[in-house]
Amino acid sequence: MSKSLGFAIASANCPQCREGKLFSVSLFSYHNLSDINENCKVCGANLNPEPDFYYGAMYISYAFSVALVFSSLTAINVLVEVPKLWMYLSLVAVLNILFLPLMLRYSKVLYLYGLGKLKYRDR
Repeated sequence: MSKSLGFAIASANCPQCREGKLFSVSLFSYHNLSDINENCKVCGANLNPEPDFYYGAMYISYAFSVALVFSSLTAINVLVEVPKLWMYLSLVAVLNILFLPLMLRYSKVLYLYGLGKLKYRDR
């Protein structure tokens, strides 16, 4: 039984077989943040279509960071009556550090699914 597209993206699986893992470490790990597997261990698909392919994913990562900043600043404005500058700065810094692995890795996942040439093949 094949995984749905949404579940395959959420679990960072290969776009071609939707079973193999894109990363050798957990999505939440701070180790090897930028390392993606060369090939899928299940179907053998090339997960690095060309040199420096994933540089474009930095735009998606930037969008994640901007969304995180806007949502955290909005939350502070709603929850705190008179917010101080240190509250904004510390919350943004802490949230960016906490979500760094997820933002970096999911930007690559979305970039590969959106612009990679790998199409799903049901086995």
